[in-house]
Amino acid sequence: MENLTTDAVLSTAYLEYLPENPLYEPFKQSWILMNQKYTKFQIATWGSLIVHEFVYFAACLPAFIFQFLPFMRRFKIQSDKPETAEKQWKCLKLILFNHFFIQLPLIAGTYLFTEMFGIPYGWDEMPTWYNLALRVFGCAVIEDTWHYFLHFALHDRRIYKHIHKIHHHFQAPFGLTAEYAHPLETLILGFGFFLGILMFANHVVLLWAWVTIRLFETIDVHSGYDVPYLNIFHLIPFYAGSRFHDFHHKNFTGNYSSTFLWWDVIFGTDSQYKDYKAKLAKEKKKLK
Repeated sequence: MENLTTDAVLSTAYLEYLPENPLYEPFKQSWILMNQKYTKFQIATWGSLIVHEFVYFAACLPAFIFQFLPFMRRFKIQSDKPETAEKQWKCLKLILFNHFFIQLPLIAGTYLFTEMFGIPYGWDEMPTWYNLALRVFGCAVIEDTWHYFLHFALHDRRIYKHIHKIHHHFQAPFGLTAEYAHPLETLILGFGFFLGILMFANHVVLLWAWVTIRLFETIDVHSGYDVPYLNIFHLIPFYAGSRFHDFHHKNFTGNYSSTFLWWDVIFGTDSQYKDYKAKLAKEKKKLK
């Protein structure tokens, strides 16, 4: 293996000596075992519910812990509005109602969807990671577009107080508030989540990968914290982030996108946010 040329390093023969991903084989065996032990209906329905609940509350956990750590307060965006047990309990009750009485019936339709469109469950049909990543990105672009225009419509004064006002109950959001919404809003904005699946689903794993990314993203922007360097979402070009969406809850107007910046930039609905940032920068400069 000494004195290898560049061509030799890149050759297929050499690549065979590279260590495999240590998670590959356990994941493969677990996936095969799941398909052997459970029916497609059980995987699509109860598997999807478990993934949703586990990811949702796991993603909420870091920001929940931050409130008890004094050194993390410097990263809280609206530091003058701390979380309280009363707020969190109020939020949790509606979240659980929406999860089990609104979202679970929708999740139950997953099996019918996969059967209707012939979506595979097996290991042999498992897409490559980069194929999956591109499809998840496509889902995010579609959802963000749907979310922007429908979210903008929900702020119309004629309907705002009937539906979207519930989500804005918490002017300083925390992670759990990501899905704190009127049942109708859950259906209206949630439809954007399914649009991408309708277009890009080539395996049931896409449903779980997409819901995982989407939940981590929406909980991140509702977390109330902006922790630098640790947030991998900021590696994504045009990612809006928690400060962008936190301003929407504080200001009620503008910043309507869910994930990316471009629709707000194109239509100028981020103008108040830009003015706010400029004001903060000016005040910070005066203090120096």
